Amino acid sequence: MLHSIGMNRFPRGRARLSIVVTAFALLVGFVAAQGCSTRTEPSPPVWQTLPALGATPAGGHSGYAAVDGIEMYYADYGQGRPVLLLHGGLGSGEYWNYQVPALVRAGYRVIVADSRGHGRSTRTAEPYSYDLMSADVLALLDQLGLSRVDLVGWSDGGIIGLNLAINHPERLGKVFAYGANSDLSGLIPHGTDNPNFVRYIDRARTEYQRLSPTPDQYDGFVAQITHMWETQPNYTAAQLSAITVPITIADGEYDEAIERSHTEYLARTIPHAQLRILPNVSHFGMLQNPDEFNRAVLDSLTRP
Repeated sequence: MLHSIGMNRFPRGRARLSIVVTAFALLVGFVAAQGCSTRTEPSPPVWQTLPALGATPAGGHSGYAAVDGIEMYYADYGQGRPVLLLHGGLGSGEYWNYQVPALVRAGYRVIVADSRGHGRSTRTAEPYSYDLMSADVLALLDQLGLSRVDLVGWSDGGIIGLNLAINHPERLGKVFAYGANSDLSGLIPHGTDNPNFVRYIDRARTEYQRLSPTPDQYDGFVAQITHMWETQPNYTAAQLSAITVPITIADGEYDEAIERSHTEYLARTIPHAQLRILPNVSHFGMLQNPDEFNRAVLDSLTRP
């Protein structure tokens, strides 16, 4: 009898145990699945990002200057020693939105310009060149009654700074050139294919359509300026070594477009130039770490 009862009860016990084990396994699987679904991927390093532009600074005034057949847009902030901010190719003065307030707080008058065909400025059919874009800058300064300015330039803006330092040093105080090259050997091969640079080019189209007086002409604008990039700049070592303007040659540790060796060459060739490599940022350091970028700019403007 006892044997009979035992034989009848064990199957039911095994069934209950099987149900419990199955339920537990399902619970564990569910929890694991939930954990996987909520697990976040690690954020990319800041130098692989393209942060949003800062808000347009308050307190300034803006206008257009008729220079060299175009209408050149500019914005003017603060009072004090004048500093001109020049953006990079395809960009606009809005890329300096994080820098303007810091410079104004430090006691500078800040002029932000949109280069020919960029941002809100117009363009003509005249072929682009750095000489032409430098002439635009000089004409703008003349209209603003500024005989001499400090210049902070990023990429193409930095190249314009080099051009002016070579050809018109009397118009410059100090120069901070970030992510600039003096000739085509300074470019990283296929650097514009870098995913972050591709994001920048895509964003530039949207910004052009938002700001430009000719929003449907982006492709023509890009074709025009790309032709310049294929052959310029081409400043020689002799030209660079004759520069007398105090210059800081700066770049990001992870620049996508400019060879580090070229940045070091510029700093080594230009007399008394200072080299400043900003850590953990790329060609877009003014967006990726504005505080560090601003410190570097202010240091360069206050150097002896």
